[in-house]
Amino acid sequence: MMGPMERNPQEAEIARQTLERYSGCSAGEFQGNLILTNFPRYVEYFAQTRKVPILEGSMFKVAHCPAEGVSILDFKIGSPAAALVVDICSFLPIRASVLLGMCGGLRRRYQVGDYLVPVASIRGEGTSDFYFPIEVPALANFLMQRAVTEVLDREKANYHIGITYTTNMRFWEFNEEFKNRLKATKAQGIEMECATLFAASYKRKYTLGALLLVSDLPLNADGIKTKQSSSFVYDNYTADHVEKGIKILQRAREMQSKHIKGAYHRNLNGEAVPTPQV
Repeated sequence: MMGPMERNPQEAEIARQTLERYSGCSAGEFQGNLILTNFPRYVEYFAQTRKVPILEGSMFKVAHCPAEGVSILDFKIGSPAAALVVDICSFLPIRASVLLGMCGGLRRRYQVGDYLVPVASIRGEGTSDFYFPIEVPALANFLMQRAVTEVLDREKANYHIGITYTTNMRFWEFNEEFKNRLKATKAQGIEMECATLFAASYKRKYTLGALLLVSDLPLNADGIKTKQSSSFVYDNYTADHVEKGIKILQRAREMQSKHIKGAYHRNLNGEAVPTPQV
């Protein structure tokens, strides 16, 4: 029987092949620090500012910057895609990973452009049931979220800390039954990936955190995301979100090198992986 940190060789090979088919590049091109996102615009910004090519396979869009030791991957939208990307990337020698996503803010005081740091997510999507029984909470990695808040504090960013509700229902804003259930949870944000990412990364011992941007205020009649408001968010917040993500990865790697609590042992084995230079 294999120990908890040993990997099935056949599973690892299939994971590698799947990643390469879906990303259009060699697994060896992935750097030791990975940004996960749902947005092609983020990959385009990263590639343009780092002067690196964009690579695309049958599902993912990616870019790699060896100079900073960072890769970025757009895995599209939804919990099945979130589960897949953690499952296959967990076989790579990635030491720190952060989701740069967006969420609907569920508090009146929130404003579009604020950040939300999710410490946990309510498992309303169903996919996480394949990893753990329903009573197991979906928690973000402590070390990564500590790195997130340290960067936000250093840069004096407006942010909130709380839990999100992860759902597979995208067009829920006019479903009163769902809205009443959502309000009863007291969640601070709603999105479609975090619970799955947190559960899968805990199962796979993959160090993953998240920084969410409040992109809309869906419980307000005039706050539901539109084509125009979505463009406004991309135009005004993409650069800041991506740059903060890179700084978070840098801070996480610094914390791992000091053996600060919260890192998985696979991140402390001394393998040489480039550290971002910011």
